[in-house]
Amino acid sequence: MERISAASNEKIKYAAALASSASKRRENGEFLLEGARICADAAENGVAVVRAFFTGEALGSYSSYISKIEAVCRECYEISPQAARRLSSTDSTQGVFCVCRAGVSSFSLKPGGVYLALENIQDPSNIGAICRSAEAVGIDGLIISGGCDIHNPKALRAAMGSSLRIPIMTTDSLISYIREAEGFTSLACVPAADAGDIREISREFPRGGIICCIGNEGNGLTHELITACDRRVTIPMKGKAESLNASAAAAIIAWELKR
Repeated sequence: MERISAASNEKIKYAAALASSASKRRENGEFLLEGARICADAAENGVAVVRAFFTGEALGSYSSYISKIEAVCRECYEISPQAARRLSSTDSTQGVFCVCRAGVSSFSLKPGGVYLALENIQDPSNIGAICRSAEAVGIDGLIISGGCDIHNPKALRAAMGSSLRIPIMTTDSLISYIREAEGFTSLACVPAADAGDIREISREFPRGGIICCIGNEGNGLTHELITACDRRVTIPMKGKAESLNASAAAAIIAWELKR
């Protein structure tokens, strides 16, 4: 295995740029994944691993994970602690990194499927948490419009591999997308007392496809998207709370729509 010592090495610089720049990820269709378990999980789940980096310590500590990565990646390097620090987005790194190819950004809606559509979610931790909840309850896919990049390092860590396993697509116009989704009921999740109770709505459409839209942490859904949706829904709340965190709302909505 070839060794890279300098943090200024071109391969290290490129991988570090993928971690820090959403535009770099979009431009090249690649992203950087960090962590022994999540990198091995990606390799086992068919994610294309273009290049892998391991510190000497990681080679000894995480050999079982690394062997899964090496089985699918032809270009593997042992790197110095200095190079690892340049790649890492955490204070304490495991020393395992993979440059991966981003998957397709579209999919076909499954008849009768249940999907979450995320509009302008900004916090990468929220994006990651929503991915975990969506996978856990069996949501058929996520549709993302604007906001944080799904391959942001913090989003990838928060998702703990879920974003690499569930169908995810992006669209520049969520309004156009839901209007063209034949056979699907579009729901706008809003903190409004006069909106339909999600517990009742979920029972009204047991066989029809549903796309439920969840909005930005501070501003919620745009007025234009709310107007474009077939129905408004809300999560009834007690006490003095006026709204929920986007990831908490998504988890509740997902559970209600799939139970």
